[in-house]
Amino acid sequence: MLETERLILRPWKDGDAETLYELAKDPKVGPAAGWPVHKSVEESRDIIHNVLSAPETYAVVRKVDGRLVGSVGLKFGEDSTSEKQDEPELGYWIGKPFWGNGYATEAAHEMILRAFTDCHAAAVWCCHYEGNERSQRVIEKCSFQYVRTNPEGETLLGYHLPELEYRLAKEDFFLGGSSHTTVINLSRNTT
Repeated sequence: MLETERLILRPWKDGDAETLYELAKDPKVGPAAGWPVHKSVEESRDIIHNVLSAPETYAVVRKVDGRLVGSVGLKFGEDSTSEKQDEPELGYWIGKPFWGNGYATEAAHEMILRAFTDCHAAAVWCCHYEGNERSQRVIEKCSFQYVRTNPEGETLLGYHLPELEYRLAKEDFFLGGSSHTTVINLSRNTT
């Protein structure tokens, strides 16, 4: 479990299926990130078991009320854009009722910090599909540098979309300036 100023990042559990379904059935959430809307609580439970139970994948929960608001995680090796074991890919999403509160940026910063300090990453990658301005803003706030556009980015929707790919080197994160100061100074507890 990880903590930021306002959030707890914890492993997903079976009991999250109903809330996951409520957040993931919204057509404005999944398709922007390249995955289909959830059609039932049972489907959400299967996704918790088969996707969200992966190592370094966390439910994002608000401290103030314990509400599940989204997900954040790291993918390593061949699952990452770089395919290098020491350059994981960051992924995140936040349910629409919680947009505009900075939760994605706060959770993303914590995962970047975890990648560099606990997982010994040399760099972190992050991608968004063309047209996903919300994700692009999170990437910019985290100081990633644009690398390239993959014109045939794979989605789980059965078609391809241009995918913009970004990279953040470890030295740039720690020496990069004021955009990191707030998050690095947040109380960081791991259990």
